[in-house]
Amino acid sequence: MLEIKGLSFSVKDEKGENKEIIHELDLKVEDNRLLVITGPNGSGKSTLAKLIAGIEKPTSGKILLDGNDITEMSITERARNGIGFAFQQPVRFKGIKVFDLLRIASGKKLKVSEACGYLSEVGLCARDYIMREANSSLSGGELKRIEIATVLARKCRLTVFDEPEAGIDLWSFQNLIRVFQALREKISDSSMVIISHQERILNIADEIAVLSDGRITAKGSKDEIFPTLIGTEAAQDVCARLK
Repeated sequence: MLEIKGLSFSVKDEKGENKEIIHELDLKVEDNRLLVITGPNGSGKSTLAKLIAGIEKPTSGKILLDGNDITEMSITERARNGIGFAFQQPVRFKGIKVFDLLRIASGKKLKVSEACGYLSEVGLCARDYIMREANSSLSGGELKRIEIATVLARKCRLTVFDEPEAGIDLWSFQNLIRVFQALREKISDSSMVIISHQERILNIADEIAVLSDGRITAKGSKDEIFPTLIGTEAAQDVCARLK
């Protein structure tokens, strides 16, 4: 379980004054749950994701994983403790094959058959991708699914996806939704957090938290929160955006 207590994060503005992005935020992510964090642009969603992953360090407050304080841990230390993070724009690796990425992510001597299994879970034909380079020859949608496969190989306690719909076309997005639905069905002793304002992603959540001006303004089950968001900036239809 992830617990965030009184978390704040500030940056210096152009005048050298503190600008608070996250304000004394409290949030709990239970085990075996898919939580989607949504909110209008500029509400602090991606900043919160980076704070959970350790990419940014909070100004104050605490982050606990399974009761252990990880606030001062680096991104590497958090990864070792079971936190996975998927970027908006997956990194491309010239000269590194997909199999190598999966092997590194797993932290063990990964068999080709095991690696192929992870690719199959995200809807990719293993034969076509296992020995390809993770470079610019792959589309944004392909890279997203390969990144998710590396997360599966790591077997994380908590995985954070920062706006996974960013930069991909409608066809890739529809495939991504199917991947997340399949992952949700297989959650066991772990949790997923997705940062998104797309209705189709909100619709597969167990719980939804609404972030506005750096504060959680609502949190509850999908059935409670989703109807209040339809048609707002916090819930945008990706199909309309991509037409």
